Parts: sequence; structure tokens; C-alpha cells
Amino acid sequence: MVFLHEGLGSLSMWKDFPQQLVDALGWRGLVYSRPGYGRSTPRDAEEAWQLDFMHRQAHEVLPALLRALGIVADQTPPWLFGHSDGGSIALLYAARFHRQTAGLVVLAPHILVEDMGLRSIEATRQAYLDTDLRDKLARHHDDPDSAFWGWNRIWLHPPFREWSIEGEIGAIECPVLAVQGLDDQYGTLEQIRGIARRVPQTRLLELADCGHSPHRDQPEALIAAVGSFAKLL
Repeated sequence: MVFLHEGLGSLSMWKDFPQQLVDALGWRGLVYSRPGYGRSTPRDAEEAWQLDFMHRQAHEVLPALLRALGIVADQTPPWLFGHSDGGSIALLYAARFHRQTAGLVVLAPHILVEDMGLRSIEATRQAYLDTDLRDKLARHHDDPDSAFWGWNRIWLHPPFREWSIEGEIGAIECPVLAVQGLDDQYGTLEQIRGIARRVPQTRLLELADCGHSPHRDQPEALIAAVGSFAKLL
């Protein structure tokens, strides 16, 4: 199972959840920080992410990483576990690479841009400028400005309002477990219900008392649901 972190995440920000999950499943896990995050190579100061930044992670970076690690996805296709932006990357990978994907678990993925999500991202920008959020992110990123502004500026870039992968995800052939908290401040339930309408082999999990990070807010319920889902296949 390959873990794909959120838009401000990193390897360390998962804490011990990946280990808990793969121990429960009896599987192996791969956790990494994408370029610009964690201890990976920071984004150049002049580099602005483009509208296709998640597509490039799915279609170029992740396949290159698997090859570099000697993982032959044609022979042993991985499961992908993606959170937020990482969930969108997982969906895009599976839509392109059918035989190289065994299954997906996506938490709070984005398939389109919603106004309420943008308002939350604007509030996060203000928090980065006015509070200790930068110091908190510095515990997990060698260059917190690289991680934060790369993510924040592209999401608030006006043309990004039209971003959508709704037309692409219908090509997904593997099983999908799509999870969202009922109190998610970055997306409505339309994000996962839209997946289910286009990918009929999707199971939905809508969690009460849960925000944007089900693996932090409801870890036990999530691990149980993933285990049940995997056993059915």
C-alpha cells in the first residue's frame, strides 16, 4: 500500500497511522514525501505549480518512484491510500494505469473545486501569515514556505476554480473505498458521492464527528472499514 499525503502533508505528518493500518492488514507499506514537502527536495523559489500539478504527480512522479524502488507495478500492482490532494493523485493514477493499481482508499479527495473549500484555503493562508502555523509546519518540512506557498497559491489561482477530474475518473477499473468526514471544512460529500456515480465499484464511508482527516479523527473506524473492504475482494 502506497500512502499519498495531503496538500500540506509529509511522511512524518502521517505519524504512526500507516504502520497501524498495514499491521492490521498484514501488508507492506510505502510512505514518502512528494517533491517540495518534508525532507524531499524543496520547490525552487521561482517555481509556480501549474494547474496540472496533481496530474503530473500521478502520471510522472509516482510511476518514476515505483520504478526507482524496483516495484514492478504490472506484476505486483499496489494499493494506493491517498488523503486530500493525495486522494486526487491516487484517482488520477488509477484512471491512467489500470493494470498497475490493485485498489484505492481515498480520504477527502477532490474531484472538483468548491467555493467552501476555497474559503477554508483562504483562511489557512491568513493563519499562515498571522499565527504559529508556519512554526508547526516547520517541524515536518525542511522548507515550510516551499510546501505551503506551492499548495496555497495554485489552489487560490483564479483559473484553478475550473479544475475538475470528474471526466477522467470514470476510467477507473479497480475497487475504491471513498471516505469523507461529515464535518470536512475543505469539501462536501459531493466529492465522494461524485466518485460513486462515475465509478460503480465504489464503496462510500461517511463518518460523523470527523473533519478533513479521517485517519486522525476516526482512526479505529477507518482501519476497520479498510480491513473489511479489503477482505471482500
